[in-house]
Amino acid sequence: MVAVHHRTAEVGGLTVFYREAGPSDAPVLLLLHGYPTSSHMFRHLIPTLVGPYRVIAPDHIGFGRSSAPDVEDFPYTFDALAEVTRGFLAALGVDRYALYVQDYGAPIGWRLALASPASVTGVVSQNGNAYDEGFVPEFWAPVWAYGARRDPENEARLRPALGREAVEWQYTHGVPDPSLIDPDAWEHDLALLARPGVDRAQLALFGDYGGNRALYPAVHEWLRSSRVPVLAIWGRNDEIFGPAGAEAFRRDAPDAEIVLLDGGHFLLESHLDEVASAVVRFRPRVLGAPADG
Repeated sequence: MVAVHHRTAEVGGLTVFYREAGPSDAPVLLLLHGYPTSSHMFRHLIPTLVGPYRVIAPDHIGFGRSSAPDVEDFPYTFDALAEVTRGFLAALGVDRYALYVQDYGAPIGWRLALASPASVTGVVSQNGNAYDEGFVPEFWAPVWAYGARRDPENEARLRPALGREAVEWQYTHGVPDPSLIDPDAWEHDLALLARPGVDRAQLALFGDYGGNRALYPAVHEWLRSSRVPVLAIWGRNDEIFGPAGAEAFRRDAPDAEIVLLDGGHFLLESHLDEVASAVVRFRPRVLGAPADG
């Protein structure tokens, strides 16, 4: 059995919960989760990737078991989440790593890469968007509206995204056999979303999401200039970030590997083996380590 540690680090007065496995002196693979989950989404993946490197998966502030300060005490923006992540990596003494990003983890990861391009050895994007083509218009319309005008009417359109039906849908949409999805996944998320004040924190991040699009040209330039290896592994049926977002990586990273699976947004719940195998096959390009088998 692979030993997975559950730890915390203090960053600027905030507690960051994280999962960690692998040798402390091995190259790092940093797993950055999306909404509405936490490092919990990687609970099954982490043991499959441990080998000649160290796997680290933090919970963002306002998510999972990390601190969730009131919106009056913490600026819930993607800039702020990335800044905490930088502090977290510094606290652990990590200055070089490969990124595995999903959903919200992508704009956080892109900020890390743009701030320190030489730190990033590779990118695995699992439904982690970097192109306008990836946005499914019907899903994002209320998010863009709230970002443009944070009034009660637009907030009311978004609040259902915090509820049971929407959270469960994120796990089950696009999955040919939803019985494969463990309900404990969304129950875990719902319990932690219910913490006092977390709803306001999540609304603030919804409102800030549009600012991530302004980063995309810089991300594209980084991909072109760095030639960092890219694996985009995606649920082709994702109704949040469509598969065009995966294919678009080839425009700036011509050697990108694109893998489209018959799943939705949270592939690790339905296609764990396929994702793990693809990441292991990609390992030589990401970390310079020999592939298994």
